[in-house]
Amino acid sequence: MAAPPKFRNRKRRSGPAWLFLAWAFHDLEEAATFPGSCSYLADRTGVDALRMDSRQSWAAVGLMGVLVGFSCSRGAQMAGSSRLYRATVAGLGAHVGTHLVATVLARRYTAGVATAVPVMLPGVIAAARELTLDGVPLRAGDGVLGAVVLGPAALVCHLIVRVTMRRRAN
Repeated sequence: MAAPPKFRNRKRRSGPAWLFLAWAFHDLEEAATFPGSCSYLADRTGVDALRMDSRQSWAAVGLMGVLVGFSCSRGAQMAGSSRLYRATVAGLGAHVGTHLVATVLARRYTAGVATAVPVMLPGVIAAARELTLDGVPLRAGDGVLGAVVLGPAALVCHLIVRVTMRRRAN
């Protein structure tokens, strides 16, 4: 593996920590309220499979936390040159937008929207600003990779939890 590029201030690595803390706080709200949003969506669509209980919600968030935590750790270790970290920063920035769009479309509160802008967005901004100050600003490809990695990862976390928790219940 190539050595990370030389940066202006190697001592400062607060971006990954702020990003992870913002994600964790945001996902506390999301995990606590996701079952209600899922029930609302299931009632509106008639697709009962969309329902999720609180145990499943917390477990899925925990699994996703492993990925986000690993990504932020790599971001700190590699001084921002980790492609996974860069994708996570960009992907979580887009995630803020998905909360806003979902809320507008539903015309009601949806899980995670209360902390998306005041908590998650500042974490993303801090991480992205650190990358910019280090001379490696986010690029469009980081956003694409973020969508390709984080979207499917969230779905896989939910599927794993639903399949394993259904098997245990039977």
